[in-house]
Amino acid sequence: MTTLAVRVRGRDVTAELAFAVLVVALVAVAASTSESFLTQTNLTNLLKQMVTTGLLAFGMLVVILTGGIDLSVGSVVAFAGIVTAGLAADLPIPLAMAVGIAGGVAFGSLNGLLVARFELAPFVVTLASLTTIRGLAFVYSEVPISPADPGFLWLGSAMAGPIPLITIVMLAVFGVGGVFLARTPAGRSIVAIGGNAETVRLAGIGVRRHLVLAYTISGFCAGLAGVILTSRVGIAQPSVGVAFELDAIAACVIGGASLSGGRGSAKGAFGGVLVLVLINNLLNLYGVQSFWQQVLKGLIIVAVILVQRTRRPRSAR
Repeated sequence: MTTLAVRVRGRDVTAELAFAVLVVALVAVAASTSESFLTQTNLTNLLKQMVTTGLLAFGMLVVILTGGIDLSVGSVVAFAGIVTAGLAADLPIPLAMAVGIAGGVAFGSLNGLLVARFELAPFVVTLASLTTIRGLAFVYSEVPISPADPGFLWLGSAMAGPIPLITIVMLAVFGVGGVFLARTPAGRSIVAIGGNAETVRLAGIGVRRHLVLAYTISGFCAGLAGVILTSRVGIAQPSVGVAFELDAIAACVIGGASLSGGRGSAKGAFGGVLVLVLINNLLNLYGVQSFWQQVLKGLIIVAVILVQRTRRPRSAR
């Protein structure tokens, strides 16, 4: 291992320790300043609320690792949710949910194709998708849809002991996804593309194919998040999901992912989700208005990027 690699690894370990201390500090502050924080109701709600952000964050992480970005995830959440709720009146609920998720996969694949095949900027492609998919959600239904079948709420309300089933689903996505990124050729190729796409191409690896795969995974996670969110709250709205992409990006960046690509992990992204959800929960318990929460998220992203820049080795600048 080179001296530079040792230094980088040392910084990573230090960052992980600092991250763990931050989480413990947030929990300690929350428990000591709010009587409601450690109640069963609040903890259960916290576990449920982190699912949407968590799923979007993992999908966003995969795209960010390639050096890209996916701004369309919030709109995909709205589209998947409204389509699933609408089809639930005529189709078996599992099939309706599968269609909603498939819609997310299709949109993600299309984003990936435009980025990979036509070499369009990810920001431009997914920004266009954001508005297009949002429009399609409103075309499908301009008003909220609330499924009449009580079985539609099962996925969002089922518990496995003290833990919501949807939280277990999210943890499974992070677990499988972490293995995929770290242990499989496709996952390692996605990470390598963000480091140096030309080198990956010269090594005989299909860059375009893996870019499409990355955006497809993001679309799948967004579609799944939309279906779960609709099942949890019992109503689908075409306007839901605005600024969800900000939460996903913030979680990835807080977890150590580099927006330039090639750096990040599922473990780090999950930690970012946990920190973000704890902060949101604290602010909600303190009665802080939602727009101040958005201000804080933006400031956190800028601050973490500045910290990452100071940690970057001189040779990489």
